[in-house]
Amino acid sequence: MKRTYRGDWRVIIEIAPRRTTTSISALGFEGLEGTLTGEPFELAIAPQPLGDFGWVSMSDRLASTDVDGDYRRRCEELLAELLKRQHVQAGRVTCTETSVCSHCDLSWEELTADEAADWSTNIDEHSVEGEPVCCGKAIEEFRAERGVPMPSWGGAA
Repeated sequence: MKRTYRGDWRVIIEIAPRRTTTSISALGFEGLEGTLTGEPFELAIAPQPLGDFGWVSMSDRLASTDVDGDYRRRCEELLAELLKRQHVQAGRVTCTETSVCSHCDLSWEELTADEAADWSTNIDEHSVEGEPVCCGKAIEEFRAERGVPMPSWGGAA
């Protein structure tokens, strides 16, 4: 049915300089130079790839049996350390999620309640909210799991 991929893990922090003008280096971030005004702003930080060991690099899948979990833990640890800094007021861990059909690899979409009630956007009178719209195999699998009658795909009876 639906496969979900997560990627582009980030730690987003909100920085609020304590004075009208603050040196970026005063925030404790190495390698950054410049001056900040007193308005709060957000900063996105990407974690080091799981397979980057400094002296050798490999794919995340070779370095971990739980890529999503390891990235989440790595980001949460990074966030916990960043929240200890005096100018960091808040933060969160984010990632992008992409869902595709396991049968056709198309983007995963489901019928809404309004679409299921609208004859022009569903397959037959048995279409229900949550039914996939990408391919026949996904629809048939969805209906079989829920005991919904199979669609009649047309043709002569």
